Amino acid sequence: MSTFADKVIAFNKSLRFSAPLPQDIRVMNPFRENKDSLKVSSAFYKKYYDDYNHRNIILGINPGRFGAGLTGVPFTDPKRLVEKCAIPYPGSPAHEPSSVFIYQMIEAYGGLEQFYGKFYINSICPLGFTIKNNLGKEVNYNFYDDKTLMHTAHDFMVKSIRKQISFGIRTDVCFCLGSGKNEKILRKLNDEYGFFKEIIPLEHPRFVMQYKSKHVQDYIDKYLLAFDRAK
Repeated sequence: MSTFADKVIAFNKSLRFSAPLPQDIRVMNPFRENKDSLKVSSAFYKKYYDDYNHRNIILGINPGRFGAGLTGVPFTDPKRLVEKCAIPYPGSPAHEPSSVFIYQMIEAYGGLEQFYGKFYINSICPLGFTIKNNLGKEVNYNFYDDKTLMHTAHDFMVKSIRKQISFGIRTDVCFCLGSGKNEKILRKLNDEYGFFKEIIPLEHPRFVMQYKSKHVQDYIDKYLLAFDRAK
């Protein structure tokens, strides 16, 4: 019988985005582009998810270049993977502000084993996107930043959420990281497909770290209070 970890790893291996993309937008699939991502992410899931537990799901927007785009683990940059999870990463120790917040929150929750034993983090769109800015530099691109892309990604996102629920995800409540556009889109999808009974929005970690850095503890407290709703 497959464990929760086995199901996540198989899901990651299967991820493909084959729909046509708008001009200048590129899909970011770390499990196919980076030979290390599948290896280190599989080690992560085997370490914290190799069981038959049911978990609550936390959904962000889509992976970023310096977090899951490298490690294959949502909201976990290489630095946190090594320092907090004790999983070696052969590449450069990249840093993602969202990952800093998430791991501060996890520590406040009670530690990695306790948190990951109860929660599973991913994104509404489990693959990321990039675009080149005016300087020719590749930057993160959210799926909802382009109406055509959002429409194109719709079926992929619905299929991905359904598949992840089958891992053993509790459907009484879903936590949404992003209390603006991400929440609005998730609620719309949920109204249409009935994935979850309730959606609880939380401010996105990047928003907190970029605009509310003096109040990080207040947002951590808000997260922990919300997570009390999880079974």
